[in-house]
Amino acid sequence: MRNFDELTEKEVLALAIGNEEEDGRIYADFAEAMRDDYPSTGRVFSEMAAEEGEHRRRLIDLYRGKFGEHIPLIRRQDVRGFVQHKPVWQLRPLGIDTVRRQAQMMEAETQRFYRLAAARSTDASIRKLLGDLAEIEAQHEHTADRLVAENVPSDVQHEEAEVQRRLFLLRVIQPGLAGLMDGSVSTLAPVFASAFATGRSWDAFLVGLAASVGAGISMGFAEALSDNGSLTGRGAPWIRGLICGLMTTLGGIGHTLPFMIQQFWTATVVAVAVVIVELGVITWIRWRFMDTPPISAAMQVGFGGALVFATGILIGAS
Repeated sequence: MRNFDELTEKEVLALAIGNEEEDGRIYADFAEAMRDDYPSTGRVFSEMAAEEGEHRRRLIDLYRGKFGEHIPLIRRQDVRGFVQHKPVWQLRPLGIDTVRRQAQMMEAETQRFYRLAAARSTDASIRKLLGDLAEIEAQHEHTADRLVAENVPSDVQHEEAEVQRRLFLLRVIQPGLAGLMDGSVSTLAPVFASAFATGRSWDAFLVGLAASVGAGISMGFAEALSDNGSLTGRGAPWIRGLICGLMTTLGGIGHTLPFMIQQFWTATVVAVAVVIVELGVITWIRWRFMDTPPISAAMQVGFGGALVFATGILIGAS
């Protein structure tokens, strides 16, 4: 790698051409990723990709006039300290806010880098060139604002925000809530049954740990294999499976950990308190994200939890 201030004017211009080309391809990737769920935002990034292409052509014309036809391949990663932008595949799952924020960062970071480099340069021609590149990036930022205003009016932004909310529910909240409910409720019976059957906290802890981890693995695979997301839009199956599995394990571990306390009745009381908190969290999530009335959600969750809890105590005490 070479330092930016070691590059010649010819190499700086070649780097600028490569930079514009890469930015244009990133914007085209954003447009493709947004095309199905957010078509208006997709059009914004298609136009921004076209703008980058136009700036690239202007830079190439300038390069040809000064240095000829051959443009050396100089990439961002070849220059120490140059701006590095994450590829699109590292930013998934992509949402409206993610891509717009990334676009703003791309333009602002590149503009700032060119201005700092111009301030350090003692060569008048390089200084002018870097200043011109900074102005081009500033124009890009204004162009982005204009394109958003033209293509994404407030009503469309509200509609896209609602789509984003629904996708978040499908891809994160629903699998997480399913796992949390299963882990919190289904493990109650084995944990408290073993606790009252043996009267020993450690035995209840081992049973609860095994039940929680086992349920997490089972629910994770079940969620991942149930739907590949291609038709329902629920996103990558392995992400949903991971979310569901982790939340299932978390739901069971919560009321299992108190049984690490050696005093049996103290551990039991703490575990019951944790169960109440878990059911309260589930009720809040159902009310906050699933539009379930709070009283109805509390009754549904509480009734189911009470049935499983009573089942565990009755079996363990028999």
